[in-house]
Amino acid sequence: MTTKNTLSVGSFNLILFAAQQKGADLAALCRAVGIDPAQLQHPDERIPIRAVQALWREVIRATGDPNLPLRIGEMINPSAVGVLVYVMMHCPTLGKALEKLYQYQDIVCDAAQTKGRREGNRYLLTLHLTSEDIIYPEYVLNSELVMYLSTMRALTGQQITPEAVYLAYPRPLDSSEHERVFAPVRPVFDANETVMVLDAAWLEAPILNANPALFPLFEQHAAELLRKLHEQALVGRVKKEIIRLLKGEEPTLATVADRLAMGVRTLQLHLKDEGVTYQQLLDEVRQELAIRHLREPYFSTTDIAYLLGFSEPSVFYRTFKKWTGSTPGAYRTERLRSSA
Repeated sequence: MTTKNTLSVGSFNLILFAAQQKGADLAALCRAVGIDPAQLQHPDERIPIRAVQALWREVIRATGDPNLPLRIGEMINPSAVGVLVYVMMHCPTLGKALEKLYQYQDIVCDAAQTKGRREGNRYLLTLHLTSEDIIYPEYVLNSELVMYLSTMRALTGQQITPEAVYLAYPRPLDSSEHERVFAPVRPVFDANETVMVLDAAWLEAPILNANPALFPLFEQHAAELLRKLHEQALVGRVKKEIIRLLKGEEPTLATVADRLAMGVRTLQLHLKDEGVTYQQLLDEVRQELAIRHLREPYFSTTDIAYLLGFSEPSVFYRTFKKWTGSTPGAYRTERLRSSA
């Protein structure tokens, strides 16, 4: 599993919209989960999954509706999800649309992985959680499955119904809403994996109003969003490895590349595509850690210099002054004075 997974702002806003439909105060919800409403005006922003999980908790508390994640598919227009659905709606068939869902799903949420496989006359759509930040799995699994079902119905104009639904979490005290949403089947709880089983014939269902001329335009945009998202994830992985290796000596690019199972040149090229260098990331990590350690009185500046892998304390002093315009000692004194 990985950490620091995110949800698109567009999808976060959909949860807020559903909550608002049930009478919740949006500003209060944002305050409760530590999200600045101004951030929600930028469609390319991402929201940490931890904040999304907190939002589901607060939404259910504010609305008194524990089944809201199950109902969101009926409350939301699938096209509001954004570019991923626009790619899907210009595919020729539902099967091709689902292939694009699997290819570009991280644009919406990179904390779960959806896949599909055909077994004879059945098609199994599986959903696996991949983030350790998910502490309410039922909210994620319920909301994603019902959004998939709603989207498939909207794209085809057909009342697609599952042949079976398996949910990888315990049966709730009241499962009547599950039975209504996934009718005519009754979901099976405590399953080994979350699966929605469909008649494979649905894969050939044509997409209503698909425009082949628009498909490449939306897919190009989706591919660019996915590329940027994965590059940002790489920078986070590089910084994480630098932190792990900062133990008395400076971690080299070669060492970090090896830990990421990449060649040095490959890693350099990927970082260049994002407009950063390894040295810049190393400096950013060192500066962040230096400031953090200077706020802790039990670390001497010599200790900090060693922890950050500087060859001599004097090198750390010069570098820190270049970063901040202040020596480590002066910075610490100023911080202590301002907090007194």
